[in-house]
Amino acid sequence: MRNEPRAASDPYETLGLDPAQRALYSTVLRLHRATRTDLAQAIDGPVEKVTRQLDDLVKLGVVDERSGEYLARHPAAALGRVIAERLERLAEESRMIDSALASIRGLIHDYDAGRDYQSGPFTVEMLNGADVLFESVVGMAVQSPPLELHTAIPDERTMSDFARKFADPWIDAQQRNLLAVHLVLPVSTLALPGVRDLLTRLVEAGGNVRTLDRVPSWFMAAGADVAGLPALWGGNLPDHAYHFYLVRTPIVVGTLRALFSELWGRATPLPWGRGIDGMAQVLRLAAQGMCDESIARQLGISVRTVRARFAGAMAELGAQSRFQAGVEAARRGWLR
Repeated sequence: MRNEPRAASDPYETLGLDPAQRALYSTVLRLHRATRTDLAQAIDGPVEKVTRQLDDLVKLGVVDERSGEYLARHPAAALGRVIAERLERLAEESRMIDSALASIRGLIHDYDAGRDYQSGPFTVEMLNGADVLFESVVGMAVQSPPLELHTAIPDERTMSDFARKFADPWIDAQQRNLLAVHLVLPVSTLALPGVRDLLTRLVEAGGNVRTLDRVPSWFMAAGADVAGLPALWGGNLPDHAYHFYLVRTPIVVGTLRALFSELWGRATPLPWGRGIDGMAQVLRLAAQGMCDESIARQLGISVRTVRARFAGAMAELGAQSRFQAGVEAARRGWLR
């Protein structure tokens, strides 16, 4: 048996006008001004029913009621407004659907996490050694480039090891677009030998680095699927022979990415570049008790330039005075 073709829907019903209301609206348009009794007689219907339909047309905004008489609005204006309201509702529904679609990714992660928990493949690898740690990052980057890496280094010993032995492969991977590094570290590590040069090269290769007074622990989130956790949260990696865990589950990765985002938002950029070197120079010499004229002679620049650098430093550091700028610059590691 063949399916009968579906009749085309009435376009007026889409706007909220059923056939009876549309017939009454047409009658109002023809009469222009009429009482409910006049309209009931014109369509040969009961007054009570016509009254209910007229109330609906008034609410819809296509008919006006004045002193017991009903006046038709021009169809272009009346139905145009109804169409605009309908389009706005459709747009809002579309926005809600888009929002629901965007949330599906998170629901899928939750589903995968629950399935993993129930079925047992909650993968945890226990690993040891600094070489294993830093080389595993490069290995993951090669397998799924570009790997977005968010990591925190909390202490000077870990930073020294990284700068001395393991940074070059990361910088190379960053230059080759295999790796996208976001790194948070304590401001105190900037004074370590070789760290400034290392971080400068990392940033020039496309990496991102910020500093905090204190970083709570080492951890990393490698892409959306792998997290790195220390053997002891808040502990020093070298003190524990670089014993760490690689955890492969969306919930842990998402939690560490959220923590990193919080730290990143409170961290400050590196204290060099974007003219900061010049600002740091005048603050450093001022801290030694030198006046503007002496600073200008020492640096071989004009007094006006010295004062401009002081003004720039105060703006960059959010300070109200040179003294406040010096205190904040010292806190951020500018004066090292």
